[in-house]
Formats: sequence, structure tokens, C-alpha cells
Amino acid sequence: MVQEITLNEIIEIIRLTLFVSGLSTLIAFFLALPAAFFLYFNQFPGRKIIIALINTGMGLPPVVVGLIVALFLWRNGPLGGLKLMYTPLAMIIAQIILAWPIIAGLSLAAFQQVDPELLFQAKALGASKKQLVLTLAREARLGEISGIIAAFGAVISEVGAVLMVGGNIKGQTRVLTTAILQETRLGNFHLAVILALILLTISLTINLLLTTWQQKGQKPWRYQSWK
Repeated sequence: MVQEITLNEIIEIIRLTLFVSGLSTLIAFFLALPAAFFLYFNQFPGRKIIIALINTGMGLPPVVVGLIVALFLWRNGPLGGLKLMYTPLAMIIAQIILAWPIIAGLSLAAFQQVDPELLFQAKALGASKKQLVLTLAREARLGEISGIIAAFGAVISEVGAVLMVGGNIKGQTRVLTTAILQETRLGNFHLAVILALILLTISLTINLLLTTWQQKGQKPWRYQSWK
């Protein structure tokens, strides 16, 4: 007989999903944005290699990330003494690694699309380095938010890494994706479908909020004929 999960368990799964994915995306953003600024404003040997590595990381397989994190956090690993394996914190670490290159890569690409003349003019008018950074961030806002949207979508739908380092422990590390996998394996397809719909609804709602923020003040382009 297939054991049903209770409503309270579903609510806890949703809460943990939002906590892990939301916090990992937020931390990744605050870590990735300074790196993108640094790469934009500085030229140095190996810069193109670093950018290539970031672009490669945007498509990093989640199971590879899970393996790397597991090797570090396992009891015999360098950080094994912290006893983080099979905890929400281990899942957050894995998702930060997944989200960071996405935000860094898309933000840097957005910076590079900004007209350099704008920054030259601001500097000529006496803008400080901090003001230049703020100006660049404001002009590249659409791309930065696109990075957040892409990163959040990647981590909240990810299953391989969180399963490897979280273990899908009931009441502790079970999130929506691992719960869907678990119920599918048990043949409890109707519950798996319900959980999948919840996951899609959460993703759509958050992406809609982020898109609304992104498109705030943006006017649609209208074709006009010129005589």
C-alpha cells in the first residue's frame, strides 16, 4: 500500500523549496555581481579564460556539482568535520554553485551591451568609481534581472545535486523536485502530478513577479513609417 503524505508535509516541502532556492539565488546574486563588475572594469591576463569558465559553468551538469560538493562535505572530505552532508545548508551550497555562473555570465553580458560613451561622459563629469558602478548597474538592469530569473529557474527545478547532498530525507531535506521523484518511484502518480503543478505554479508566480519588476517602465516598441 502506497503511503500518502499529509498536507502539513506538503506545506513543509514547499517551505523548504522556497527557502533553499530563494536563499541560494540571493546569495549567488550578491557574490556574482561584484565578479561581473570586476571583469567589466578590469583588463588582465587570463580574463578571457575566466569568462570562458563562467560561460561553461552556466551549463554545468547538476550531478557534477553534487559530486564535487559531496566530496568536500563527506565525512572524509576537507569539510567533513562541519557535518553539513544531508542538510539544507549542503543543498544551498550546491545551488549557489549552480546559480553563480548564470548570474555572473548574464550580468557581464548585459554590462557589455551598455554604451561605453555613457560611462565616459559620466566620468568626464566627475563621477566617482562608485557612481560609475551604480550607473552601469542601472543601465544593465534588464540583463541582471534576467540572470536572477534564469538562475532561480535552474535551481528550483534541479534534482540531481540536491538529491546527492541532501538525501531527500523526509521532514528535513525533501523539496518539491525530490518529492516528485520519490512519489513517481512509488507509483503514486496522482500525488506526483499535484506536486509538479505546485512547482510550476510557484515558478510561474515568482517569474511573473520578477518579470514585472524587470519590465517596469519599459515601453513596447512600435513600428512607425517614415516618409
